[in-house]
Amino acid sequence: MKSNKKLISALLCIGLFSGLAVGISSCNDAENTDSKEVAKDQNDANFEDKKNETDASFLVDAAAINREEVSLGELAQQKGQLSDVKKLGKMMQDEHSKALADMTALAQRKSITLPATQTDKEKEAYEKLNEKSGKDFDKEYADMMVKGHKDAIARFEKAEKECT
Repeated sequence: MKSNKKLISALLCIGLFSGLAVGISSCNDAENTDSKEVAKDQNDANFEDKKNETDASFLVDAAAINREEVSLGELAQQKGQLSDVKKLGKMMQDEHSKALADMTALAQRKSITLPATQTDKEKEAYEKLNEKSGKDFDKEYADMMVKGHKDAIARFEKAEKECT
């Protein structure tokens, strides 16, 4: 139960930070190119100001984080063995979908391009988790949520200092 409290605390923190974050818009990318890199390249070309470029880079990363949480949450609802894992998956899908929608609107207002499709990292995480089943799936999903949210919190805290 102690690890559940830590997980819930981490998830609540990222949910709060995600509510402050911002969006996703579409981009046209080559078939075999990571959409995150395409978006970053387009933003680099659009923003000569280093500060705006830093903001755009953060939004690209935050959008990818949210999209990954949504897809992994959907997978947890399908493959999770424990009801708590399925509930967590549903919460992740719902909360990160809302955060992604907020980010989309902000990115559009700021003319920032975000990945339109899953990034290579998102695909790898999904495939890794999808290979698991039963208790192994539940444990891997919980571990991924804790690690992912710790990493996301660190990124959001860094962005708080560096972004406008």
